[in-house]
Amino acid sequence: MDRQTAGAAFAVGLASLSPTPTLSEIPSAFVDVAQVVPDAQFDVRYFTTDNFVGARVDGYEAHRCFLTLPAAQALRAVAEEAARNALRLLIFDCYRPARAVAHFARWAADLSDEKTKLAYYPDVEKRDLFAEGYIAEHSGHSRGSTLDLTLVNAASGRQLDMGTPFDLFGPRSWPSAPDVTPEQRANRRMLAGLMERNGFKGFDKEWWHFTLKNEPFPDTYFDFPIR
Repeated sequence: MDRQTAGAAFAVGLASLSPTPTLSEIPSAFVDVAQVVPDAQFDVRYFTTDNFVGARVDGYEAHRCFLTLPAAQALRAVAEEAARNALRLLIFDCYRPARAVAHFARWAADLSDEKTKLAYYPDVEKRDLFAEGYIAEHSGHSRGSTLDLTLVNAASGRQLDMGTPFDLFGPRSWPSAPDVTPEQRANRRMLAGLMERNGFKGFDKEWWHFTLKNEPFPDTYFDFPIR
């Protein structure tokens, strides 16, 4: 079986999985982040076509972010600390429906579609995105206590220079990447420090990705749509 056939077979198998629980309404354990962290800004890319798939992603039916209440409360503490340093949070993604992860898998299996390669994975072959850990069979985002974010200057509204944009798949986005400037490395460390001091842990392949250390649903992958 060649790689393309294997990838397609994997995507079909993934799409058939039944995450638990599958709900149509937002569970009571989840909250709208904008209501808990009112100063946060949002750029929910998967609700738009400006993302690595190049289309609105399944399950994203509104420009909103949801997290479990403990994660949102911890994020509020992050925002309060950031504000003391004249910074604000810019959030790209929070809870991610399991159906969105299946959408990513179908996209990854279609090796003929590389229209977003230059913008999102210029240094990685599409067929290797799963093997190298940039796309996963299950996403921590679906457990409701993981988010993707960056920092912006509160006065100017400009994003701090992190060396790569959000969702650039490749070694340059690793928090430990050596080929970034001292300023970019310091900005990444500032974000990581803010998150870690308030109960989150990072991910070794994405400087923007953090998960609540004591997440309330460590084994549950939700699939309710974002509305």
